[in-house]
Amino acid sequence: MRTRPEQGSGGGGRRRRRWPYVVAALVLVLGVGGYIAFDRARPYLHGSGCEAAAGTSKMPLDLDQAANASTIAAVAFRKQLPERAAVIAYATAIQESHIRNLASGDRDSVGMFQQRPSQGWGTPAKLRDPVQSTSKFFDALVKVKDYLDRDVHDAAQRVQHSADGRAYAQHEPDGKLLAQVFTGRQPAGARCWYPPNKQTKSRRPDALREMRRAFGPRLQVDGPGPLSAGAPSRPDSWNGVKVTNPRAGWAVAAWAVTHAQVYGLKEVRYAGHRWQSKAGHDGWTADKNAAANHVIIQ
Repeated sequence: MRTRPEQGSGGGGRRRRRWPYVVAALVLVLGVGGYIAFDRARPYLHGSGCEAAAGTSKMPLDLDQAANASTIAAVAFRKQLPERAAVIAYATAIQESHIRNLASGDRDSVGMFQQRPSQGWGTPAKLRDPVQSTSKFFDALVKVKDYLDRDVHDAAQRVQHSADGRAYAQHEPDGKLLAQVFTGRQPAGARCWYPPNKQTKSRRPDALREMRRAFGPRLQVDGPGPLSAGAPSRPDSWNGVKVTNPRAGWAVAAWAVTHAQVYGLKEVRYAGHRWQSKAGHDGWTADKNAAANHVIIQ
């Protein structure tokens, strides 16, 4: 005689068999939702900052330090100075101000190099201008006899006349790293990032004029974006900086990346690479359409 199954036992079995699928669906929904939430929050999680990297060597910088570091390299480019001159400048600026444009210091010292108006370096306003203060430093450095053959701390001290010139020596490794990255010997070595709420209005014409002031009039800028003083910026447009060699190209690209937050630049493309402000922490990513004869700035 057949045994009659208990009432409802079949339905309960089907429900039990459905549970794993329900749980899997919930996990999938939660996972997708969590990823979307993380992806939206990610640009805020990293905060603001920059990094100079070459090989296994890395140096963290804040946005101001990175902008000043790229300016030092740009002025060296304008004056056609060798990388060793930039190393000396970086070691000096690290010791004197941590590469920051200080409003004051010991006695009447100001700026990145803590130059003193009372000692004939210039007015405080000029010494607070990173382009002009760097230019004054290099002008004094090249007057030092055989400065390229001297120890970094010796060459720096003959310019600065500080209390203890030996202090510059400790910063030579960092100076070499910064020079390698910002003078363009290390491709794609500089990256910067900042959250969306730190994005600023596009002022690309101002950025390009300041870039040419630092690098000098040899830097040629073209493209459909406006360039004249006071011209409104067109974020949907672009400009190109013509470069004759990879080193100059990467120096220009590093300057643009480190000044992107100040001038509202959204994207920099060069030599098969692209940097975007919305994903700055990712650094330089592949872009096969990025040419090697122009640095494209948008």
